Amino acid sequence: MRIVPQIEPVPSYKYSLLVVDDDPASRIVCKQVAESSGYLVQMTESASGLLRLLASRSLDAVVLDLRVASLENVDLVRKIKDQSPETEVIVSSASPTVESVLAAIKSGALDYLPKPFNGEEFRLLLQRLSARLQNSLEERKSRERLMTNPGYAGLFGQSAEMQKLFRIVAKVASSTHPVLVLGESGTGRERMARTIHDEGPAHERPFVAIDCSAPPAVVESELFACVKGTSTGPKAKAGSLVLASGGTIFLDEIGELPLELQGKFMRVLQEKEIRLSVGVKPVPMDVRVIASTHRDLELCAQHGTFRRDLFFRLNVVSLRIPPLRERKDDVRLLADHVLANISKVKGVRYSLSAEAVKVLLKYDWPGNVRELENCLERAVAMSSGPVLSAADLPAQVRAVTFQPRLELATSERPAIVPLAEVEKQAILDTLERLKGDKLMTARMLGIGKTTLYRKLKEYGIGDVWLTRQAVNK
Repeated sequence: MRIVPQIEPVPSYKYSLLVVDDDPASRIVCKQVAESSGYLVQMTESASGLLRLLASRSLDAVVLDLRVASLENVDLVRKIKDQSPETEVIVSSASPTVESVLAAIKSGALDYLPKPFNGEEFRLLLQRLSARLQNSLEERKSRERLMTNPGYAGLFGQSAEMQKLFRIVAKVASSTHPVLVLGESGTGRERMARTIHDEGPAHERPFVAIDCSAPPAVVESELFACVKGTSTGPKAKAGSLVLASGGTIFLDEIGELPLELQGKFMRVLQEKEIRLSVGVKPVPMDVRVIASTHRDLELCAQHGTFRRDLFFRLNVVSLRIPPLRERKDDVRLLADHVLANISKVKGVRYSLSAEAVKVLLKYDWPGNVRELENCLERAVAMSSGPVLSAADLPAQVRAVTFQPRLELATSERPAIVPLAEVEKQAILDTLERLKGDKLMTARMLGIGKTTLYRKLKEYGIGDVWLTRQAVNK
């Protein structure tokens, strides 16, 4: 009978650990406990051995005896952190002084382990270390992702405001806390909510969106339940809160929800169950809530139009998406992303001319990202080639470039000016700026030469222009 030797499985280690100690017994204890906790352990008894290993490979953590450091008369903790900032250092000592421990912590040490220590003490310390290393690893991955892709999981932005927001979203996504997404219409609140869900622990579960600005009866039916009669009696059909069980429900424009439905929803959050109908057993509710609004809910709560207790329940984590006018650095990035998606669909590689980019950057985008997307879709439809010019952009986007000098009313707010007057003033200003060059004026305004002559005749600008020229002379 042939005996097949048993092959020991190769252990899978998550983090690397170097033990620096001149006491063999301490090194052995550290090695045994750390390996049982999932660490790949190396050992050395000198500072020179530590520095050689650190120069040749990356280390996740170092357990350093302060006696070794004092024998070498060098600040080893600082040397480790200078050479490898992401390596965590734990210092240990059998005869510590307050000064030595404080100096080590000040130099960057994470924790202190007094000697003698037992295996359980060291194991607990390694558990805290593992949590710290896991957080550091996730942050490094997030930084690397942002370096290669100026966004986060489908969200785009290179401005400082958005980069900060992405870092917060990365942390929020891993939890199940309620999130309140604030921002103007068109800033991408639902996209933000979907990203939080997709990057979270329940990403495989449903994501259900409810528009709270719909008629109250529709919202109530969709959110809670719809009861239909049958020949044998009432039959309850679960609403979105039940359909989203285990996943996420997104309440868009939560500020529009009537007070009656706010109270009903608050009861559901408190009781963690939904009563579909009289005589029907309540259904447990296990769902993450993400709500969004363009309103100031705290102010609404003060005025009595939004329940204060519901506001506090939803406002565990709040994220504000800045409007596009506050992050003009992102306009070109977003425009290129939108055009890349359109190019994939149409099979044509669209791009922006330098003139078109200038116009996009000058416009304030009151409709935010949604308006930018619609603007570029229209420009592609109007363009005769793959390079979009300023003339292909909508009139309201181009008009801001000329900043027409209109007479204001004597009241505090400007008078409402007819669109035809705005167009007329834009043509006049452009003619003045270009010294009467009609062909160049047509190009700058993004209209054809024939159209310009028709507008000149329609508004009587030809006579006005000649009069102004004569006066100026």
